[in-house]
Amino acid sequence: MTKPLVALVGRPNVGKSTLFNRIVGKRISIVDDMAGVTRDRLYADAEWCGRQFTLIDTGGIELKSEDVMWKHIRRQAELAVEVADVIVFVTDGRQGLIAEDYDVAAYLRTSLKPIVVAVNKIDNVNVGEIYDFYQLGLGEPIAVSAEQSLGIGDLLDAITQNMEVVDAQEEEGLKIAVIGKPNAGKSSIANRILGYDRNIVSDIAGTTRDAIDTPFDYKGKRYVLIDTAGVRRKRSVDEAVEQYSVMRSLLAVRRADIVLAVIDATEMLTEQDVRLIGYAHEQGKPSVIVMNKWDLIEKDTHTVNEFKKRMDSELKFMDYYIPAFVSALTGKRIDKLLDTALTAYENASRRVSTGLLNEVIIDALAMNEPPSRKGGKRLKVYYATQPAVNPPTFVLFVNDPENMHFSYKRYIENCLRKAFDFTGTPIRIVLRAKDARGE
Repeated sequence: MTKPLVALVGRPNVGKSTLFNRIVGKRISIVDDMAGVTRDRLYADAEWCGRQFTLIDTGGIELKSEDVMWKHIRRQAELAVEVADVIVFVTDGRQGLIAEDYDVAAYLRTSLKPIVVAVNKIDNVNVGEIYDFYQLGLGEPIAVSAEQSLGIGDLLDAITQNMEVVDAQEEEGLKIAVIGKPNAGKSSIANRILGYDRNIVSDIAGTTRDAIDTPFDYKGKRYVLIDTAGVRRKRSVDEAVEQYSVMRSLLAVRRADIVLAVIDATEMLTEQDVRLIGYAHEQGKPSVIVMNKWDLIEKDTHTVNEFKKRMDSELKFMDYYIPAFVSALTGKRIDKLLDTALTAYENASRRVSTGLLNEVIIDALAMNEPPSRKGGKRLKVYYATQPAVNPPTFVLFVNDPENMHFSYKRYIENCLRKAFDFTGTPIRIVLRAKDARGE
């Protein structure tokens, strides 16, 4: 059963994001006093008295503004209204009813959807303070204070009054994070994968400030696509809002199951790209390196190989990487991107039997005996096992972990990769002294 969609809409700076965070019970949406902070739609699941729904936070509706960015934001809010089952019209009780509220009310009335009017910023519930809002003609207004958590229960009662009580939780599915520098084409790729304009797409760098979760189905299975804010070098991050965005992008990598690292092919790999990809590597995430804007590259028969050589040089720490050369603008090879990402995840989920694993380790030791360390001590590997996947983790029980030189550890990793397909995923090798097994 699909959860009902509830959209929070209203003019800018009336407290929609604060109300969103209050309802879902955690700080998901960026909150700032600067109008226009919420640019894309944000989704989060919520529940009230057994009734489950998905809450959508939107940017402010500026119906008369001709500013390019406000037009983008308005379109996102309009899309939210189109798909919503219930609309919560958030107003500012402290400022009172103004002309823009009438404009938004007139627009929402055309949707023919159930509308709940929330009069926010009412710290002391007084019927007189919300009386004017009856003039909107949208039914009984409900006084709330998102900051003080007042009136939230009454609001949720009104929102969910016609929803069914659902016992079973929906399976969320694998999370796929789309990461990269500002303006690399992350949102365009996300929109191509989803098949519609889920996110704002603009030539203005930094348009996506939040990490945005969008559930979707692919080949009969459930997934969640996370489009993240672009990550700039630290010295370029001078707004408090953008600091939140960078933090959220890194957190998105940590909670993702698969990472799509989007690179602007016209700029090739930059230092910041390598750092961001390196973060995904350190977190043990299977990933695909997506060379976007491939349509803008002048090509001959050697172009792909030349790019791969440069990528090999820059990404020496993760020679397992999977490259994908795509164009979000034309859609070229986008249809294969998800299958490629899922292949990387399958490899990250691969579990090797203990017997086969030890055969590979014995062969590796026979082919290349561990070198002696200082004092004539030589590494001895007694036994190997794989206790975990995602990433594949191998424990080697040895006589002394300090006898393992990093180059020999790298050799063992290469032997494992030759024996088993771990393309697209990092692997972990952990050393333990023999008695660490508790025997």
